[in-house]
Amino acid sequence: MKSDKNKLLAGKPIAQNPIPENVPVVDLVDKYFQAFNAGRLREVCQLFADRMLEHDVTIGMSITGALTPAGLGGSCIVPLIEAGFVDWIVSTGANLYHDTHFSIGHSLHRGTPFVDDRVLRKEGVIRIYDILFDYNVLLSTDQFFRAVVRKEEFQKEMGTAELHFRLGKYVAEREDALGIKHSSVLAAAHKCSVPVYTSSPGDSSIGMNIAEIELSGYKTKINVLLDVNETTAIVLDAKENKGKSGVLIFGGGSPKNFILQTEPQLQEVLKIKGKGHDYFLQITDARPDTGGLSGATPAEAVSWGKVDPDSLPDTVVAYLDSTIAMPIITSYALAKRRRRKLKRLYDRRQEIVENLRKQYERSNRKHKNSVS
Repeated sequence: MKSDKNKLLAGKPIAQNPIPENVPVVDLVDKYFQAFNAGRLREVCQLFADRMLEHDVTIGMSITGALTPAGLGGSCIVPLIEAGFVDWIVSTGANLYHDTHFSIGHSLHRGTPFVDDRVLRKEGVIRIYDILFDYNVLLSTDQFFRAVVRKEEFQKEMGTAELHFRLGKYVAEREDALGIKHSSVLAAAHKCSVPVYTSSPGDSSIGMNIAEIELSGYKTKINVLLDVNETTAIVLDAKENKGKSGVLIFGGGSPKNFILQTEPQLQEVLKIKGKGHDYFLQITDARPDTGGLSGATPAEAVSWGKVDPDSLPDTVVAYLDSTIAMPIITSYALAKRRRRKLKRLYDRRQEIVENLRKQYERSNRKHKNSVS
């Protein structure tokens, strides 16, 4: 049998060159992130910038964990949206809620996790690990969302993409009035027509405030089934005309599953032929053997139809903190790639859902005929 030694040792030699002063991020990643999870982060950056950001790839991003309170909404997610590097988003409601604090004029502060929380409670200070802010920030943000959602345009049934698009208009107006620029995920998504979904809309302060409004007799209703069909339609639309679908996953939880379940929804439930997402990048600190990554490592996701088996070389999981990885990935991509033309998927929701409906009806008729 022919030896595979040459093939196995074909990678670049591990270098020990001293890091220069003020090294650009692309050189830092490409030359000095060599092994272990630094190596995986290099692979994420390179695959994202060199392959996923081609014009024919539709990119969905999921975000979990307290990322926006750490400033990553305005510093990373908004630039990715504005550059056309993210076409649709699945987020926890908490990230969208806490992101709004900045846009309506409030501040969150660097602090320490090593503080007596009884003292914080007495002083009216909220802690998110090492982020500290005044309790009144929550009350003010609650008041903002309740005032907006009481408006007539919200008195209807809608999915979370429509809810967030409409909210984003008012967040953007508040930013403009206060002279705040490029801060809010909701405002940027509204301006760029990037649909933003929340897979568990009741599991955040935005949902809690909508629930309070419902008790007051208002008619806002959130229909998550619309979200299931819209996100599935986005992936189907991405694959048509020889296009591709890529997912960029920060953390896990419900948003991770929601962005990945689009392919099983197409293949398993709707019986529409498909092979899975073409690109899969994940930043996580969870482990598959404890259930935190069940069904969501690239190889395991292949068995569900979530990932195209032919695309396994185009999948990377980096096991590290999203708050470290996201700024590096964002800076690397912005340095290497020009802006992409915005796909403005929110504006096309009705069109792509209608296409999904037609393909489902054809598939359903074909399936019924084959069974009979």
